[in-house]
Amino acid sequence: MTPLRYAALAAAALASSAHAAVPLATCDNPSFQEVLQASSAKLDARAVWLDRRLLAWPGADAGASIRLYHSANASIVAKPGAKVEGADGTLTLEKSAAKLPVRFKYLAAGPVLSLRAADLARMKDLHRGQLVLVQEAADGRVVAATRVQVAGALDDLYAAADGITDLGATPKQGRTAFRLWAPTARSVAVCTYDSASGRATAVHDMAFDARTGAWAAQVARDLSGSYYRYAVDVAVDGMGLVRNLVTDPYSVSLTTDSKRSYVADLNAARLKPKGWDATRAPNTVKAQTDMVIYELHVRDFSINDPSVPVDKRGKYAAFGEAGSNGMRHLKALARAGLTDIHLLPVYDLGSVPEKDCAVPQPAGSPDGESQQALTRKTADTDCFNWGYDPYHYNAPEGSYATDPSDGARRIFEFRQMVMDLHRAGLRVGTDVVYNHTFIAGQNEKSVLDRVVPGYYHRLNAVGAIERSTCCGNTATENLMMAKLMIDSAELWTRHYKIDSFRFDLMGHQPRAAMERLQKRVDKAAGRHVQLIGEGWNFGEVADGARFVQASQLSLNGSGIGTFSDRARDAVRGGSAGDSGEAMIRRQGYINGLVYDPNALGAEHPRVDLLRAADMIRVGLAGSVRPYSLQTFDGSTRKLADIAYGNQPAGYASQPGEVVNYVENHDNQTLFDINVLKLPLRTSAADRARVQVLGMAINAFSQGVAYYHAGIDTLRSKSLDKNSFNSGDWFNRIDWSYQDNYFGTGLPPQDDNGKDWALLKPFLANAAIKPLPADIAFARDAFRDLLAIRASSTLFRMRSTDDIVQRLRFYNTGAQQQPTVLAAWIDGKGYPGANFAGISYLVNVDTVAHTVSDAALRGKRLKLHPVHAAASAADKRAVQARFDSASGSFTVPPRTAVVFVAD
Repeated sequence: MTPLRYAALAAAALASSAHAAVPLATCDNPSFQEVLQASSAKLDARAVWLDRRLLAWPGADAGASIRLYHSANASIVAKPGAKVEGADGTLTLEKSAAKLPVRFKYLAAGPVLSLRAADLARMKDLHRGQLVLVQEAADGRVVAATRVQVAGALDDLYAAADGITDLGATPKQGRTAFRLWAPTARSVAVCTYDSASGRATAVHDMAFDARTGAWAAQVARDLSGSYYRYAVDVAVDGMGLVRNLVTDPYSVSLTTDSKRSYVADLNAARLKPKGWDATRAPNTVKAQTDMVIYELHVRDFSINDPSVPVDKRGKYAAFGEAGSNGMRHLKALARAGLTDIHLLPVYDLGSVPEKDCAVPQPAGSPDGESQQALTRKTADTDCFNWGYDPYHYNAPEGSYATDPSDGARRIFEFRQMVMDLHRAGLRVGTDVVYNHTFIAGQNEKSVLDRVVPGYYHRLNAVGAIERSTCCGNTATENLMMAKLMIDSAELWTRHYKIDSFRFDLMGHQPRAAMERLQKRVDKAAGRHVQLIGEGWNFGEVADGARFVQASQLSLNGSGIGTFSDRARDAVRGGSAGDSGEAMIRRQGYINGLVYDPNALGAEHPRVDLLRAADMIRVGLAGSVRPYSLQTFDGSTRKLADIAYGNQPAGYASQPGEVVNYVENHDNQTLFDINVLKLPLRTSAADRARVQVLGMAINAFSQGVAYYHAGIDTLRSKSLDKNSFNSGDWFNRIDWSYQDNYFGTGLPPQDDNGKDWALLKPFLANAAIKPLPADIAFARDAFRDLLAIRASSTLFRMRSTDDIVQRLRFYNTGAQQQPTVLAAWIDGKGYPGANFAGISYLVNVDTVAHTVSDAALRGKRLKLHPVHAAASAADKRAVQARFDSASGSFTVPPRTAVVFVAD
């Protein structure tokens, strides 16, 4: 509809509707927003509501005259030196001696003010307009003015909203209910549409519930299969009173590009594949430490797989192609011991066009610029993104469905994918991103901020949205943002049978909210649902500045797992933020630190290697606090007393609270980081062996084992350090095992351009690129490692006490051979051990080494049955020897090996 046509219809509707709250024509407005009462006055929000009565103004003059102005139509103008204009009235505030609540402990010093008791009853209505706090001179002129951050007041005034169980659209036989939490809105209506693209068929005014702050409407028919949007009239700073046409924050599905929300009963039979109600996840995880996870992107999995029908490539439906190269790969991993697939974000994304997305076809030399140039040109219009840009948390992504225009299709096909993975012997987890939204403010793809402006996001001292996570940080310390997160996780658990969750930047969320979430998902599933996440400590919430975080150190004792960077960085070398020559110079334990220096790495002293070896032992012991380790200086210390920067190396109470990894979607792949750090003379075959060493350290570590899809096929992203928006080209996987895609062009300039001069010679070096035989070796060696880990619970002990009592490192201390990791695990009487004991050894050196353990003298040890089998991938491991008389092991170069005692 053209704007002129819309304007004519709207005028006619207004003339005939006697000032109806929302005319039907509004529902078809080609614009997502209409200004009802304009105001260009824009103010910071430097003051903060502490609860329904109290507010604080950090930095303000405690002795000044301060008043609270209000306007239903958001027309206040408060310019310094002039008197306030456009207000409906004012409230007098009193000074308060109240202390800041713990929730607001981060606020700077300033006066705390209180509403008068007589005004409290008015506040619910006044919060539905504009409120401006003004410091006035004796003559009433404005000295300073600010808005007031609203979350503290709304959480107190509408605490009952936490108990709402039916937010969103709820269709039932003969009726459909709609409920939206929008306590600051002046009015709300719901527009309904019979189809995904047709004109609105009805508009229904919604009634406000002053107890909860929610708006509700009920339609006297079942609208399942139809679509809807809300029309929300709300005050917006710098705009005035606006009418937002907005989708539902609780949408369970949508139409193409999320233009309209979809009405669905997720229990309806038509939305369930055959056998859905009966499907159950494989019973492979008895304890959190049993989890062996493969992190996989839905599109990456099949877009490059010619054995998948073209119309299913990059889609949920590809997982149903049981005979495809990709599914054969996953089933082989499951047979070997993989337990879980973790899918990168599969909720509704804001960054991928769901219709007519670009499919570029790059080409060029191994070190050329043309590939990345084309990828960058189409970066915002192509079909690829990692997906860390949530638009609607509760709805499956439409670009992975075979028909994104049909709101039912993505629900059905997602469920079918879960069933297909269950049939393959794999549990299904997903990556969730509740710490930020794709966009905020009054942008069309902003949902939360257009329903309740200024509430759902974490604000800084002037009321701007914090962006330390990358985008608009959400405030899960606020009641209804925490509720949205918890309700969402419960929905995915209950209606999509998600077995476990990985929380992106979980340290930006309160521990208390995560613990409530854990209880809810466990109840929904009728069993324990594993939660893991990134517990990094940074940004405006760092070190508990606003709340007790769900971070590495603060989650101690919760049972929730966090990714450990301790062994990760020691294995790989350097850190994730390295650039320039540091990427090459800072070698890691497996790629030559001290013992095989590259052209820039000769400066490292031996103590660096010793420290790295100890840090990896920390990871092998599950990073649990009380475990005692003899360190390289000869002292014996608990892991909690070993320093990792300014933190303890051992930080977990139980091994299930640690997720061990050496590669995931972030940063360079392990193959690529090894390209940079291994000496150039390293053969392609040895590069594959080094890859296996990294995978072995992970497999032998206590805690959760986490692997990135393709680590076992030497996956390369052509040295890209941040492939989130690098298109299919730099994110490909080859399940036919012929190519790892190293040397397919310089990585995109945005994150890598400053290092191109360093990267070009590597990419141009054909000797680095692995042969299919090298890929096959890594693939098969990984499966052997999975089988070894699966063969005994000694690799995945249940408790810290078990680790303390049963795990013993040897070849430690000042006289150690630092390139060999060696441990004995006592299996006597341990359920599921299957062996009287296990000894694992990892020799990362380019030469063989012999190490001894006096405690093993006289024992009868033999190679693990997986190594001894004719089908074993690593023929070099068979050359390892144990001499019982001396208790000594001889381990070939670049070899990981396991011995067992019956």
